[in-house]
Amino acid sequence: MAKGLLVTYTLWAVGGPAGLHHLYLGRDSHALLWMLTLGGGGLGWLWEFWLLPSFVAQANRAQGQRQTPDQQTPPVSPLRFAAQIIVGIYFGLVALVSLSSMANFYIVGLPLAVGLGVLLVAAVGNQTSDTKNTLVTAFLISPVFYGRPIAILPISMAASITAQKHRRYKAATRPETLSVRLYRLGLAYLVFTGPLAYSAFCNTAATLGYVAETLGSFLGWFSFFPLLGRLMESVLLLPYRGWRLVVGERGLGSGYLQEWEKLYEFVQSFQDEKRQLAYQVLGLSEGATKEEIQRNYQELVKTWHPDHNLHQPKEAQRHFLEIQAAYEALSQTRKSRGPGG
Repeated sequence: MAKGLLVTYTLWAVGGPAGLHHLYLGRDSHALLWMLTLGGGGLGWLWEFWLLPSFVAQANRAQGQRQTPDQQTPPVSPLRFAAQIIVGIYFGLVALVSLSSMANFYIVGLPLAVGLGVLLVAAVGNQTSDTKNTLVTAFLISPVFYGRPIAILPISMAASITAQKHRRYKAATRPETLSVRLYRLGLAYLVFTGPLAYSAFCNTAATLGYVAETLGSFLGWFSFFPLLGRLMESVLLLPYRGWRLVVGERGLGSGYLQEWEKLYEFVQSFQDEKRQLAYQVLGLSEGATKEEIQRNYQELVKTWHPDHNLHQPKEAQRHFLEIQAAYEALSQTRKSRGPGG
């Protein structure tokens, strides 16, 4: 049955951020992407208003001709490439919040989450990419930045480059029933949201801490590029802006800035507590110089190194990890503030 443009626009208006129009057009990967990102933070959903006619035409062509020649390669799309990087980062941040307590997270969980985010965008529309090569690239990059949240960025970039290199048109497939498609989408949605929901409801305090630490680290990546940092803050606000536009509330100028200020203050307060604790672990007062931090760190590392405390290995290991984390936290803080901070 041919897809109708009027029906598509209606579904876009009623349930666009949930991907209802993409589900109607048979664009299941796009529907899942919108379900997990609320319509690309609202911005992608609004932008699609102009693209719906082409989506409908593409869906109707696919019904009449279920195959695209395998020898052709889709043209390079800078927009798709940028979206792959952004969604890969988004999936990585969600995984960092909800799954970072699992064993071998930075070796298994993080690269898998980022790679799946990149592949989801690569599968939007009539294109796809090579799953094996994209995931292998993500897993190879992960150990280089082991234990650091900044690993999300290079993993996403490398996986996106690989996905673009192996891009291709989707092969011909038999049409599936709506129930099978909904079942598959529901499972994928639960896999993404389940761990996050469990973490939020069963360990709320720790989840808030993870969120604050993750956002702080994420924004800290752009400390050397203030303009880029402000741009990323605006990107983080897109879901809120999209929601305000949908519900028709006014006061976008001051209202969302107040909400962002509350979130920013929460993140900053968490980072301040983390920094104060780091000073305590290293036996320093706040405002210690770089030389004092380095000196105390080296002395404590020698004192609590597990090889020097074979009679109390567990306690030594715990102190050693705390010292390493404290030194890294203070070093990161000083880098973001600059030489004079």
